Amino acid sequence: MASTSKTTSTKPPLTIRNARVKDIQAIRALVARVYQDSGMGTYSRAMLLGQIHNFPEGQFVAEYEGAIVGYCATFLIDGTLALAPHTWAEITGGGYASRHDPNGDYLYGMEVCVDPEYRGLRLGQRLYDERKKLARSWGVKGIVFGGRMPTLAKRLRRFDSPEAYLAEVKANRLRDPVLTFQMRNGFDVLGLLPRYLPEDQDSAGYAVHLVWRNPNAPDEQEEQRAKSYGGRLPDTVRVATVQYMQRRVGSFEEFTDLVRYFVDVTADYRADFVVFPELFTLQLLSMEDQELSPAESIEALTKYTEPLKGALRDMAVRYNINIIGGSHPTRMPNGRVENICYVCLRSGEVHEQAKIHPTPNEVYWWNIEGGQALNVIETDCGPIGVLICYDSEFPELGRHLADQGANIIFVPFCTDERQSYLRVRYCAQARAIENQCYVAMSGNVGNLPKVHNMDIQYAQSCILTPCDFPFARDGIAADTTPNVETVAFADLRLEALRAARNAGTVQNLKDRRHDLYTTVWRER
Repeated sequence: MASTSKTTSTKPPLTIRNARVKDIQAIRALVARVYQDSGMGTYSRAMLLGQIHNFPEGQFVAEYEGAIVGYCATFLIDGTLALAPHTWAEITGGGYASRHDPNGDYLYGMEVCVDPEYRGLRLGQRLYDERKKLARSWGVKGIVFGGRMPTLAKRLRRFDSPEAYLAEVKANRLRDPVLTFQMRNGFDVLGLLPRYLPEDQDSAGYAVHLVWRNPNAPDEQEEQRAKSYGGRLPDTVRVATVQYMQRRVGSFEEFTDLVRYFVDVTADYRADFVVFPELFTLQLLSMEDQELSPAESIEALTKYTEPLKGALRDMAVRYNINIIGGSHPTRMPNGRVENICYVCLRSGEVHEQAKIHPTPNEVYWWNIEGGQALNVIETDCGPIGVLICYDSEFPELGRHLADQGANIIFVPFCTDERQSYLRVRYCAQARAIENQCYVAMSGNVGNLPKVHNMDIQYAQSCILTPCDFPFARDGIAADTTPNVETVAFADLRLEALRAARNAGTVQNLKDRRHDLYTTVWRER
């Protein structure tokens, strides 16, 4: 009887692959381990979101037996910037890779790090090789980066200057654990970059300016390389904004029926997103038989938090639409009251975004406190952000979301009269222009006489665009009639944003003076 052999397929213990959002916590822990003795710390979650969103093809992890043991961060940039003197903060946009240029002719290497416990696996070599493969596949001219010299500070006593130290290493009379490895990998030394990374005390703040030139780079006359994007986003995203009428309701079910009506309508029009106004759940207080004090109102609303999240999540899944659930004053487990937007995706995921800056009225009436974090939210239409009303009036918040890769920012708002509304409207338009992104606003109309801080409402909801040739003439993709209940739709082209950011009449994101100013977001 003939014997048969059976082969089994097993997952290889070591793989190099593109980094994913779900890897962020492990990457942060890895970087912290690698740099724990240098005092340089790790990347924030927002920075890693920006790196992955801005250029997903350029971020790699080394995974060994299920653990992230290496990380490589890369983005595209114009050679005139990469080959000129610069600092790490300038060239990387403060660590977000926000200066990524899809038409750049060089790759810039902003990070390679390997877990010290796994350095016998030649992970650094593997990650450098992966970066070179990327350079060849994209047909760029080469790879540029600033290399560390982690023994420089200790050895400066023996040398007159960093230049003298560099000369000895280049002449192979001295071995530097990082630079020697890089030169063996075909990188040429362009010079020194002083004050490259002041936090890197081991390198005395210096870096070696290095370049690897791609031997397979196409001639200038060759046709521009074709790019293939992983996880392709839709060409057009349909957004609906609900201008919602505040009226008395008799039960939570009556409230959810009203919300479901608009979800159903917008889903019938094949919208990808529907956004509701800030504080639209205060309508639930109209069920009470008597006017409640602010403290009593918050306690009354708290009992609806979980049913609200459940109802919105169910609608998002049933109607196949992503719901930006306005905002709801929420009693947090630590006793704080925060103004929370619940974002319910059609995949069934539920995300939360707190309002960062409560208004004086919110503090007075509801004792609301500001949230502590602002991150983009992953959706099937790309990364989005939420700025609740007053938050849209702080430009650093919109920039923080854009640095993380946000293409659309949703602004649920609640304003009592026209001046208040125009503050939000003008600032939302400014955020669209300066970040070259789309902004969708949704506000309340009507009134709730027995509910504090909801006496009167003014709104003209809209969907705004940058002001340039690919977009609507006035930077308004859709508008509504003021103070009537209605819905507005707009089809937003993500490719138009990419074109504006990289070849527009003005290029606000690209033209920032990273050498003069930066915004630092403190993680808590």
